Amino acid sequence: MKRLIYLICLLPLGAVAAPSGSGEYDIIPRTVNFVIFAVILYYLLVNPVRHFYKSRILKISSRLDEIQKKLLESKSKKLDMMKKLEEAKANAAEALIVSKKEAEILANGIREELQEELALLDRHFEEQKEYELRKMEKEVISQVLAELFDENSACFGQKEIVNIMMKKAS
Repeated sequence: MKRLIYLICLLPLGAVAAPSGSGEYDIIPRTVNFVIFAVILYYLLVNPVRHFYKSRILKISSRLDEIQKKLLESKSKKLDMMKKLEEAKANAAEALIVSKKEAEILANGIREELQEELALLDRHFEEQKEYELRKMEKEVISQVLAELFDENSACFGQKEIVNIMMKKAS
């Protein structure tokens, strides 16, 4: 680019000047003026345009980096959540197995308690039955003896006593 500027500066001024009165067009001076204008415009605008594009590229790359960073974070969070989900599934399966075992243990414990209670109730029933039988026997015997002693010392034989007792028992 610098060579072009030197070339333009070194051109003879006569070539740049427009011909007078001839029918030629002034294309060469206009071209030189346009080139000079383009070079000046280039030198004035090159740095701001470069700066603008560089800043634009930096902004885009920084946004891309941020997006990639967020993507990596979301992937890591996804992996963490997947691990937690697998752990939760495993814990749920273990909890289900443990709860089934506990339910079986509780059911067996309740069943055993009920069997013990039923056995205790049967034992109490048998004891109560025996008690009532003894009480009834005592009452019968006391009534028989009371009748025997009420009849003025009557002598009874063994058969008669047994008959009286049988009557009272039935």
